[in-house]
Amino acid sequence: MKKGSKLTLVSATICALALLASGCGSGSNTNTEGAEQSSGSRSSNNAVVSVHGCEPAQPLIPSNTVESCGGQVVDAINSRLVRFDDQGKAHNDLASEIKGNDDMSQYKITLANGRKFSDGTPINAKSFTRAWSWAANVNNGQLNASFFANIKGFEDLQKQGVPADAQFSGLKVIDDKTFTVDLISPSSTFPIQVGYGAFAPLPESFYKDPKAYGENPVSSGPYKFDSWQHNAMVKLRKNSDYGGEVKVQNGGIDYKVYTDMGSAYSDVQAGNLDVIDRIPTSAVKTFMTDSMVQSYNKPGSGLQMFTIPTAMEHFGQDQEGHLRRQAISMAIDRKMLIDKVLGGLGVQPTDFTAPTIPGYAKHLKGSDNIKYNAKKAKEYWAKADAISKWPADRSFRMLYNADGGSKDFYDGMANSIKNTLGIKAEATPVPTFSEFRGNIKKRLYNDAAFRSSWSPDYPSPESYLMSNFASSAADGNGSNDGDYKNPKFDSLLKQAAMAKDTNEANKFFQQAEEILLQDMPAVPLYNPTNNGASAKKVHGMRLGWDGYPIFAELSKDQ
Repeated sequence: MKKGSKLTLVSATICALALLASGCGSGSNTNTEGAEQSSGSRSSNNAVVSVHGCEPAQPLIPSNTVESCGGQVVDAINSRLVRFDDQGKAHNDLASEIKGNDDMSQYKITLANGRKFSDGTPINAKSFTRAWSWAANVNNGQLNASFFANIKGFEDLQKQGVPADAQFSGLKVIDDKTFTVDLISPSSTFPIQVGYGAFAPLPESFYKDPKAYGENPVSSGPYKFDSWQHNAMVKLRKNSDYGGEVKVQNGGIDYKVYTDMGSAYSDVQAGNLDVIDRIPTSAVKTFMTDSMVQSYNKPGSGLQMFTIPTAMEHFGQDQEGHLRRQAISMAIDRKMLIDKVLGGLGVQPTDFTAPTIPGYAKHLKGSDNIKYNAKKAKEYWAKADAISKWPADRSFRMLYNADGGSKDFYDGMANSIKNTLGIKAEATPVPTFSEFRGNIKKRLYNDAAFRSSWSPDYPSPESYLMSNFASSAADGNGSNDGDYKNPKFDSLLKQAAMAKDTNEANKFFQQAEEILLQDMPAVPLYNPTNNGASAKKVHGMRLGWDGYPIFAELSKDQ
């Protein structure tokens, strides 16, 4: 799915040094690993934990929630076929088995026994097939509809005039515990994709009044909805009817809505708020040593980049262009910028994914091209000049949205490139994110590089590579805003889709990344960290692969 809607929402309010649309991908934020250790004799399983939150942009319907404010709530109350642990590894949840055929074009899904919604009704095969069909039906205008595009019958459900109760032709109910999914094209990552929030089941009561349901949803997860005081608080409580493996260490979660991150951090310091899942600019340099809080700072799933459009003169996908792209990348002193500008809230990238993603690789062929190497950068730039001279009066420009907190980092990159290559380089601000993204969509930036970033919807390299670099996502059809196209890269993505399992698929994804490391359609800059803090009385504070707190593990002293 193209992430414009998610990035638009968070970019204007994001802290200046984080530079990440954190939590854009709504993965599961509960797991059992480490849960037992987080509950000690000093803490109570009945204590309600307060967490920094923000007002959900939409009613709490899984297929229409695309932003972090509602995403963390939707994730906590809805189980899916699989859940993800904090390392991004998938585990069966509502499914007992997801079995693909030989070419991964059809899946047979068998559900776990005894699972039910918080209204007491059973979770059965129809709970999924009807929910997915409703989500994909054009009459319902769901923002997550495109996630179902690979299921047979999607185009029929997207046609104007289709009946409101039309069902996917590619979904077949075998019995209460079994259904099959026929795909348009093979997908080895389908068993991971179904862990995304949009694939949650829905009870029959949903269809009577979807709007009312969104204000008072039924739960299938470890927490159940309690109340929503708009612009103030969303309350969840432990779901006593939950039959899954997640062990909840508290009595519930209160999401307190804050409009100012500094105020939220001050409340954590004072013990008036238990958990904050990002750090305000004012505390970036001090929170790790702040004795008033328990700090957290580890690699996350986001990736910050800048894209160099294929149409940019001297930077085409040819020998000259490849040399210049690699030279620019190696001219950037990432470690210095991460340390001095970001306050250490980032890690140097080694590929086009992130450290929390299964399939992430540290030592791919070509990974040296995203390491600072002034000598090699100058050598490559000179080789490119021998093919076609870079005009002495021309500046290498990098555009960024001024309201996203990127100024210091982009100014630092410009200086690093200028000092390393001896060319003119400048960071050029665009006033607003809206204007910035609008101009990118119109392809008005073909003479300059521009800021880009990604946060995945599910923990697989596919979410990064397909969305940002596949030919099918170019020309305004996705997030391939540089219009990069390479048939060999596309072929490897197809081979990954047809792989027999995710491990085999990840090998193909890594081969595809090695092509990207040579072609450099975008320059990876850093992986922002998942960072946050908890009050001194709180236990078990950790952030998951997607940057959300692992709510089930939180407990606190009474």
